[in-house]
Amino acid sequence: MNVSQVKGFLQTQELWNDTFNGIPQFKFPELNLIDFRLQPIPENIRLGHQIEYIFQQLIAHSTSYKTLLFNQPIRNEKITTGEIDFILQNTKNQEIIHVELTYKFYIIDTNISDEIHQLVGPNRKDAFYEKVQKIKHKQFALLKTKEAIQFLESKHINVHNIISKACFKAQLFKPYFEDAILTTLNENCIVGSWLSLNEFKLSLFNENLYYLLKKQEWIIVPTFDVEWKIYQSIIGDIYKAHERKQAPMLWMKDKNNKLHKIFIVR
Repeated sequence: MNVSQVKGFLQTQELWNDTFNGIPQFKFPELNLIDFRLQPIPENIRLGHQIEYIFQQLIAHSTSYKTLLFNQPIRNEKITTGEIDFILQNTKNQEIIHVELTYKFYIIDTNISDEIHQLVGPNRKDAFYEKVQKIKHKQFALLKTKEAIQFLESKHINVHNIISKACFKAQLFKPYFEDAILTTLNENCIVGSWLSLNEFKLSLFNENLYYLLKKQEWIIVPTFDVEWKIYQSIIGDIYKAHERKQAPMLWMKDKNNKLHKIFIVR
């Protein structure tokens, strides 16, 4: 992980303001990164866990909060029943906040009428609606269990004063040839587009240049400083990704030297 990933995290907006479906949003505090130094983060863990370490280091750098717990498993004897992402304390009013961190990449499927169901993973393996239910009924509910209450009290944390919130950041991708209108969610989370492989075979894409991102790079804001590939070269990489049942993310530099972030879905 490097500073470009940290900046990508900070530039990604929260998916809603205030409260959505009974889930309050944790607004990430404003930070000055001038003297911030990113400490090493394990490379052999998935992107979601790497982002948890980014969040933890940024909060430690903040003057607004201090971390009381981070990635704390809750166990019933030897069985882990769940994990608390963060317990933070507001340094100004001493408020204690339980924060569940989520960072997602969703395509917007405009063939689905209900907005909450339109957001699905680029590989169709997860969905926004399912994640919201998990936060509300599993992750938030964990703090009400006997095991969690006993553990928090052993750390001198009053569970009855804790407010649960989600820090839910997301990058959204609209259909390439359509507009997408969000009425309840944050439209500023739309940072790119998605299209099918058949659509990508249209001639209008032939003259552009492309960069295939590794999963750890998905969070980064596009930059010109990469090794670009021509269309005839990148199409083979897309086929290989689809054979692995993966939807690749690309940066595309068009003939006007404009950068785009796109998913090519199966």
